[in-house]
Amino acid sequence: MSGAAQAEEWQYAVQPYLWLPTINSTFRFSPPAGGGAPESEVGPNDWLSNLQMLVMLNGEARKGDWSIISDVVYLSFAGEKSQVKSIDFNADGARNRYSSSLDAGSNTTFKGLEWTLAGSKVVARNRADTFEVLGGVRYFGLKATADWALNASVSGPAGTTSFPANGSISERVDLWNAIFGVRGDVQLGASNWHVPYYLDFGVGPDAQSWQAMLGLGYRFKWGSANFAYRHIAYDQPSDKLVQNLSFSGPAFGASFKF
Repeated sequence: MSGAAQAEEWQYAVQPYLWLPTINSTFRFSPPAGGGAPESEVGPNDWLSNLQMLVMLNGEARKGDWSIISDVVYLSFAGEKSQVKSIDFNADGARNRYSSSLDAGSNTTFKGLEWTLAGSKVVARNRADTFEVLGGVRYFGLKATADWALNASVSGPAGTTSFPANGSISERVDLWNAIFGVRGDVQLGASNWHVPYYLDFGVGPDAQSWQAMLGLGYRFKWGSANFAYRHIAYDQPSDKLVQNLSFSGPAFGASFKF
């Protein structure tokens, strides 16, 4: 088949992969009426220590210079070691901060589903090198649970309320971002080695996010084997659950073309 005819045909690729991120996060839970709720800090923690479940899959459909790309990541962690940074007693926004030495073994559990759907177009090409612009949407659904254990209870403003030494609180959030960014591929000479890269920024009514990836791959007739370093980060306003949340680490995968 000629190159022109091939460019008019849909081409598909599916890439299952394994991502091994280090986790850093700060969650600010909504305080119940008349009580206090913790701001819990997690990490940096190794993902393997408390992993319960993961699903990671990337797919692409391409026709000529246009592509549709999708990425799904589901992670579930239990009992991640954490630390209660502060207590919010819902008293005009005041917080009662205390020494971390009061923490006697708190932990945080969270489950997250991230789904990205975007379209991209090649805007520059030099032999096997490509540079693309992209736009789309990213969804991130998160449920976080903080189980705290302190050496003592904490008194609220003027001693009218008290935060117990032991307890648990859960909260869920669904975040939608419009994303825009770039991606591409650089061929290393006449070899089968290549360098894929990706960068996007996400904006939405309740959160901002950004994601970056830089990799190294080797092409085969059936597709390619890839290694990459990937980072993704989320932030919400100071009165929301996700004060900051980031995943950073290496990823390994194989892309199958058909």
